[in-house]
Amino acid sequence: METGSSGGRRLPKTESAEMRWVVPGGAYEEDEIDSSDDGDGGTDTPTAALGSRGGGGGYSDAEEDEEDALLRQRLVRTGPRADSFDVEALDVPGLYRHQEFTMGRSIVLALQTLGVVFGDVGTSPLYTFDIMFNKYPNTSKEDVLGALSLVIYTLILIPLLKYTLIVLWGNDDGEGGIFALYSLICRNAKASLLPNQLPSDTRISSFQLKVPSVELERSLRIKERLETSSMLKKLLLMLVLFGTSMVIADGVVTPAMSVMSAVNGLKVGISSVNEGEVVMISVAFLIVLFSLQRFGTSKVGLAVGPALFIWFCCLSGIGIYNIMQYGTEVLRAFNPIYIYYYFERNPTQAWMSLGGCLLCATGSEAMFADLCYFSVRSVQLTFVCLVLPCLLLGYLGQAAFLMENLTQNEQVFFLSIPSQVFWPVVFIATLAALIASRTMTTAIFSIIKQATALGCFPRLKIIHTSRKFMGQIYIPVMNWFLLVSCLAFVTTFGSINEIGNAYGIAELGVMMMTTILVTIIMLLIWQVNIIVVLCFLTLFLGLELFFFSSVLGSVADGSWVLLVFAAVLYLVMYIWNYGTKLKYETEVKQKLSMDLMMDLGCNLGTVRAPGIGLLYNELVRGVPAIFGHFLTTMPAIHSMIIFVCIKWVPVPVVPQNERFLFRRVCPKNYHMFRCIARYGYKDVRKENPQTFEQLLIESLEKFIRREAQERSLESDENGNTDSEEEVASSSSRVLVGPNGSIYSLGVPLLAECGGVSNPNFGSSTSFDGSLDGTMDGRRSLDNELSFIHMAKECGVVYLLGHGDIRARKESFFVKKLVINYFYAFLRKNCRRGIATLSIPHTRLMQVAMQYMV
Repeated sequence: METGSSGGRRLPKTESAEMRWVVPGGAYEEDEIDSSDDGDGGTDTPTAALGSRGGGGGYSDAEEDEEDALLRQRLVRTGPRADSFDVEALDVPGLYRHQEFTMGRSIVLALQTLGVVFGDVGTSPLYTFDIMFNKYPNTSKEDVLGALSLVIYTLILIPLLKYTLIVLWGNDDGEGGIFALYSLICRNAKASLLPNQLPSDTRISSFQLKVPSVELERSLRIKERLETSSMLKKLLLMLVLFGTSMVIADGVVTPAMSVMSAVNGLKVGISSVNEGEVVMISVAFLIVLFSLQRFGTSKVGLAVGPALFIWFCCLSGIGIYNIMQYGTEVLRAFNPIYIYYYFERNPTQAWMSLGGCLLCATGSEAMFADLCYFSVRSVQLTFVCLVLPCLLLGYLGQAAFLMENLTQNEQVFFLSIPSQVFWPVVFIATLAALIASRTMTTAIFSIIKQATALGCFPRLKIIHTSRKFMGQIYIPVMNWFLLVSCLAFVTTFGSINEIGNAYGIAELGVMMMTTILVTIIMLLIWQVNIIVVLCFLTLFLGLELFFFSSVLGSVADGSWVLLVFAAVLYLVMYIWNYGTKLKYETEVKQKLSMDLMMDLGCNLGTVRAPGIGLLYNELVRGVPAIFGHFLTTMPAIHSMIIFVCIKWVPVPVVPQNERFLFRRVCPKNYHMFRCIARYGYKDVRKENPQTFEQLLIESLEKFIRREAQERSLESDENGNTDSEEEVASSSSRVLVGPNGSIYSLGVPLLAECGGVSNPNFGSSTSFDGSLDGTMDGRRSLDNELSFIHMAKECGVVYLLGHGDIRARKESFFVKKLVINYFYAFLRKNCRRGIATLSIPHTRLMQVAMQYMV
């Protein structure tokens, strides 16, 4: 400790200090520091509080000049602020390690990668040239070279440069997709609209926050702007929801496009097959495909991986054959000047062909969204070493065939197959198309789980299909919804030319949202040079907008159906998020005040019956209003009450030893605690009720033991000082956390409230155990642990409150329509909390409550 000129103690700087953005001359404040104040009078008994305003205390005189210099730079280093949850979170550091793969496992993983990730982009040669020359058939070899050059550089720029080399590194601890990017942004800035963030969330070992440097203040400006602007938060969420709706729409169009394009090969081999028969065969294949989805990614991926490997070999082999058969003139297409010539000769034709050209990059988003199933390196190596060369050879071979057969613009791939191997290749192509249809479906399952955990999608039943990889899941309701929607698209359009344009709209919607989110991550997290960021944004967003202008020109042909479909999905997600946020904010406003709890006394104005009551609620602070409903409805309440909050934090995984955080609610003789059970959006709650109870009780006992140890340390410190020194230094006691952080203990870490002058404080049930504040600390600890064991033996009961919301009479018509009908319909038909929490019905008590919003 150092002593300043004022005679008070000073806290030294620590390595765990954080970077804070401060306005020069202004007082620094943080909206989440006052953890003991829950608003509206509701408080929890704190177990740690901060004395000094800077969190790390003041500095010595020799360091004041340095502090002034930092303030002038507007970037100051301050110690972390903490409440009881923060201190407890520091005591349970975990370590999340990625699974290490052997050589044999890597080969198996590569085969699964082919079957799951690259099926979509691998089957794009079946239809790309057909869609490009659909409205404007090619009339010269130069047109073919220009179109081929477009395809080559689209493959190089979007799947290779953008996704494989840049976007894949924007994963959230191995998790990919739109919501993984959103979660990564929310973890580094408080961008979530749901106000349930806690400082203790940042103590989770998998948070891995990067401390900004003084040189790159730009990231802190963006962070501050994003955290203080509700408009930017809403705009960010709207972009994410729009991208997600486009991903789901893409998952509907992908199977329709892939399967129909493969079945169209029958028309080349059998002239009597008509369009109607192609549609019926496609419908049959799609039904079988979605029926097999429930067997899981590992099983299906391993089974179809070799088939995709054979497909890529066939694709490259046919390409090499056609190049040798028709000439190597197509290799000139690697010169991008032919793109300029293509647009110069016929700008309208070239512009209209962009929508078809984009289809060569379909499945690029799936490479990122399906990342949760595989590693970044496996995806990158497989694409660069196998997928991209085979695709380029396939397109070069088709272009070589077209240059010698200018009039054959339909079914180009099947016409270019040598007659000796036609039917084997058709069989492999059909199998590859069925596999490709699964690519976006598995990506959608992953994104839906992320959206559900972050409060942006109604709860659905999720089945985990692998014991080794927690990210491999199956959502039955979503699977059959996609099947019905896909069959509707196939029967409605009936042609790959019309479906192809809709396909381009869905793909571009997802790509543009990914570009914007990755740009934010570059600025906020990666702290890339601004010139590099501007180049990335200008190149890719400009390119995607140029493609988007082409597909929008054909929206009247039927693609508007896909836009309506995506708009409906967007409204479902936005209404669910809006209703969830409104419900949480209302519960925060109507929670019970601590003054009321004190007036009720430790018996809570009723009879305390032996046992433990686990009251599930969504609040991370304060006593929920539904608890007052239990007190007025039930004749007795349990001798121990634990408010359990199941909270999903913006990280993929929360280690098991960091799962539970506890805080004492009210004085000790109330026997009330708050427990926050934290889960990542990739976690799965596999604990049965007995296991969950056991883990919870064990964590509670650890919390109480640590509480007693901390109080013993305070007593030892107080015993070494006389009363005057104790008063003088009561605001400067400190606690050193496991990571070296220093916390002020101006308010005792576990202050006993037994001395409060309240007539009800002394009353207690006979089962209470009479924990007297004057007893020896060890005996007090033993008594409370014994009390917990006795309460557990008497039984654990789950108290579940159904809190519904209704719009007030004076609300606007739109709000009444959204809350009273749309949101109510979604809540009624989504997965109920009982099923989600795996609560046994024999030990369940429910109370319904309605909030007016």
